[in-house]
Amino acid sequence: MASESSFDVVSKVDRQEVDNALNQAAKEISQRYDFKGTDASVRWSGESILMSASSEDRVNAVLDVLQTKLIKRGVSLKALDTSEPFASGKEHRITATLKEGLAQDVAKKIGKIIRDEGPKGIKTQVTGDEMRVSSKSRDELQEVIALLKGADLDVALQFVNYR
Repeated sequence: MASESSFDVVSKVDRQEVDNALNQAAKEISQRYDFKGTDASVRWSGESILMSASSEDRVNAVLDVLQTKLIKRGVSLKALDTSEPFASGKEHRITATLKEGLAQDVAKKIGKIIRDEGPKGIKTQVTGDEMRVSSKSRDELQEVIALLKGADLDVALQFVNYR
């Protein structure tokens, strides 16, 4: 029974959870007293999230509300790529996009971490925007998962298809 065990390292975002957090943030912004008269809003704009308000500090507060809701729904803030506040006419705006998939440079960095610090019998293979990690020992795979969770990477990682 020398079959290999494996899992996939991916960076995906649950769009439904983001949508729920966005709706909760929009509801809170419409009801909070400190947002009255600031024309504050948060909404989808195509594939990105658009936050707007009458001043720069209010739009930063809208971003803070959205981030709080995302955390409560279990969405990592590493998956959110936000711009700096910019003026657009009389209002200030922030756009945020969702980062999904492992870029080639991030996949190479993960592979290097596994080679340098992980157990010796581990094999990695990059396929598209995910990485397959395999080994004969399930304990070694658990060590790799713990290693990657502790690594300081700028992407949100999930571990799927563990078999």
